Amino acid sequence: MAAARAALLRRQGLATANPFLFSGHGLRYRKLEVILTTTIDKLGKAGETVKVAPGHFRNHLMPKMLAVPNIDKFAILMREHPKLYQREEEVVVKEVTKEDDDARLAEEKLKEYQAAAKRLDNALLVLRRFISEGSELRSPVTKDEIVNEVARQLNINIHPDNLHLVSPLSSLGEFELPLRLPKDIPRPEGKLQWTLNVKIRRP
Repeated sequence: MAAARAALLRRQGLATANPFLFSGHGLRYRKLEVILTTTIDKLGKAGETVKVAPGHFRNHLMPKMLAVPNIDKFAILMREHPKLYQREEEVVVKEVTKEDDDARLAEEKLKEYQAAAKRLDNALLVLRRFISEGSELRSPVTKDEIVNEVARQLNINIHPDNLHLVSPLSSLGEFELPLRLPKDIPRPEGKLQWTLNVKIRRP
């Protein structure tokens, strides 16, 4: 086969005209030296110099910046500034199901409710009111007023149903009002229920 090709070339005068015409035959089988910018399985670690096929480098490694040619300027950059080319390791993200997400949200909400309940239980809500005679107030303090004052003074929003107040407060003094919070909010040990301390005093 080779003899026939040589004879054909000789006949056409190509071999004598350009003896180097086919001297590049076999170049595609040569390997390129490249510097890896990130660790690649079965190829090498970041910063190592390896040999790869030209097509693999051109089509895969170079477009994704997984490797750079092994020439002086890239070698200096890789040595002096390794973070410039090295890609961050991929973070494996665990797929979260809807049930897991709902459970996490419920747990976070329960913690928020518990923190708010502790703040309410340890706080002292102070209301200033004018009196008419003795210690009687000119206008009694209603449940809605207490709820509004909790939001203003303590930055906690509670529903009127969360506060147990049989009748409006009509005199000066300190009062301990029971809180009706969800049963799944655990109470401190030795405590029967959550409470809100309210103090009504003169202006």
